[in-house]
Amino acid sequence: MANTSYPLPKFHFSVQWGGSQIAFTEVSGLNKEMDIIEHRVGSSPEFFKRKMPGLQKNGNITLKRGVFAGDNEFYEWYNTVAMNTVERRDIIISLLNEKHDPVVVWKVRECFIVSLKCTDMKSDANEAGIDTVELANHGFTMENLG
Repeated sequence: MANTSYPLPKFHFSVQWGGSQIAFTEVSGLNKEMDIIEHRVGSSPEFFKRKMPGLQKNGNITLKRGVFAGDNEFYEWYNTVAMNTVERRDIIISLLNEKHDPVVVWKVRECFIVSLKCTDMKSDANEAGIDTVELANHGFTMENLG
């Protein structure tokens, strides 16, 4: 039986990106929504519209990570999209337990970069440089292994 005494902490996670595991400081945007279709049959005795599920919408996923010298993977992947040779990648986002084992896994399909924001620079700051990438996707599945 799963231990449901405490919720899982959100700070211990990993991202597998095209087969390699890359450290990110933040992952957000794992969202799904569904349009609602309202319909009423003309001969219905009910005086309201019936709601039915419609098309699904997947939110863009935002990943943030530190800037490293010689690491151009974001830029190279973005250039495939900019040059209209879109390279889609599957990514796996895992929430980990204290033993570094995945407990909850999100498998995101067919991602491509839609936005790349390079770090800001400030002469009086004492922070690491952070790049932000936003990914469009074709949906995700969630698996709870706990």
